[in-house]
Parts: sequence; structure tokens; C-alpha cells
Amino acid sequence: MTMTGSSTFGFIGLGVMGEPMCRHLVQKTRVKVLVHDINAEPVARLVQTGAIDAGSISGLAKANVIFISMPSGEHLKKICEMAGGLLEFARPGQTIVDLSTSPLKLTRELAGTFAARGADYADAPVARTRAAAEAGTLAISVGATPEVFTRIEPLLRCFASEVTHCGDVGSGQVVKILNNMVVVGTVTALCEAAAIAESAGVSTRTLFDAFSKGSADSFALRNHGYKAVAAREFPERVFSTDYMHKDISYALDMAKDAGIEAREAALGASLLTEASQSGFGANYWPVIVKIIERSSKQ
Repeated sequence: MTMTGSSTFGFIGLGVMGEPMCRHLVQKTRVKVLVHDINAEPVARLVQTGAIDAGSISGLAKANVIFISMPSGEHLKKICEMAGGLLEFARPGQTIVDLSTSPLKLTRELAGTFAARGADYADAPVARTRAAAEAGTLAISVGATPEVFTRIEPLLRCFASEVTHCGDVGSGQVVKILNNMVVVGTVTALCEAAAIAESAGVSTRTLFDAFSKGSADSFALRNHGYKAVAAREFPERVFSTDYMHKDISYALDMAKDAGIEAREAALGASLLTEASQSGFGANYWPVIVKIIERSSKQ
């Protein structure tokens, strides 16, 4: 893919998801890509693939299109609003694309502040796993004007196989956050079913094999269910308990603002909180099955 003119891309936040996304952007475009992260290791690896170390946020802010991949809304707010942050250097013709899962209110506030400086803003939170980020097969829900979406869609497709325009700014976050809310509810049900089945003498794998042939089949079953719950594998540096709790808290905030009592989401949040308090905060979040199993033995 090529871009005309003097386009330059920037990418800040080179963590578990950010680094592979940025690598695809570097490898699949013929455009200068400036990168920045507080950790030197991913920067060095990306420089080897052709990226340029921006050295600072101010250096990165020279880019025409800036991608952000942060672990939380607090991190996003900081890199935008701090002295020497992205807002300080925002200008007409610049486009900011937030790939993080961020609070709806903050997303709309930042979009308005960037717009006041002439810059466009899009929320494009990514879904699926680290393996999907490595393979370039993420799913992205986008909140942006039609014009901005048309401009950034080809870039997002460098690391995503599914890119959906959900509406104006903030819409991408709504869809992503509610997606995760539903996934947590589904996996919670799978974990409860597994614990009950095991206590009744039926193995989790036998149960899940039967589910996969019937109406309880789902993406969550075939991925989180088989690969984590049945396999009893909850590694670190995959989507963690603490990260998922953050997303569920965003869903509960949205529900509160809408005057809706999201009971299932509240249950998921409580299980994630208990898992974190039990020392599983950094583990892959389906580790909540251990909390459910433990409750049956009390």
C-alpha cells in the first residue's frame, strides 16, 4: 500500500497488541512510521523492521496520522493532555486513531478537544487475541465521520481482517465494550457449567465437545472455553483479568448512565475482582473458573 504526498504515520504504545499492529503497518505501507514507547525493547525491534524511533511524543506528533494503543483510559488521557502531549501539537490535517478500549465519555471529550485544534479523531478499538494481532486478523469497530473512516480504513486493514464502521465518534467504543461484556457473560456461564459438570462426573472437555455440536456453540466456547478453561491454561501477557475488569467497568458505567441494571455484567465484574484479589490479576482472564470452583468447595 502506498500513500501519496508527504504522509507520515505515528504509533505510540507498543505493548502486547501495539507492537504487532505497528509491525504490520510498517511492513505493508511504504510510508515513514514514527514509533514511541516508554519501553526501549519494542522500539528497537520495530526499528529493525523499518520504523523510525521518534524519541518522544513531540517527535511522534509530526506524523499526519497517529495511532494510539494504550492499556487504559487513564494512559490515553495522560499522553493526550500532559505537557508535551499530543493535544499540544495537534493541528489541522492531522488524524488521531485510538486503537485502545477507552471510556465513552473520555473518547467524546478528546474528540471535541482535538477538533477544536483542527484535528480529526477516530476510536477504533481492536478485538480478538494477541495471535490475531500477530497474524493481522484483528476485528475493529470504528467510530468516526464517514470521511475519516474512508481515510483510515485501508490503514486499519493492514492489521485487521474485519473493520466495521459503527457510526460517529464513540460508536466503536460502545460496540467493543459491549462485545467484551457479552463475552464475559458467556465465559462465566461456560465456567459455571464446567464446574457443575465436573462435580457430576462429566469432564469439561466432554461437556464442551457436546456444546460445540449444539445450540451452546460459540466463538467463546471454541476459543476461551477450549483453549483456557478446558486446557487449564491461563498464561500472563495474554488478555489479563485486570484488563478485562477495566472493560467491564466501562460497560457498567455506560449502563449506569443509561439507567440500566446490567446484572450479568455486574456478576462478571465481581468474579474478575475476586480473581484479581486472589493473585490472578495478570493471568488470562478465564482464570475466573478457579474462583467459581473454589466457591463450590466452601
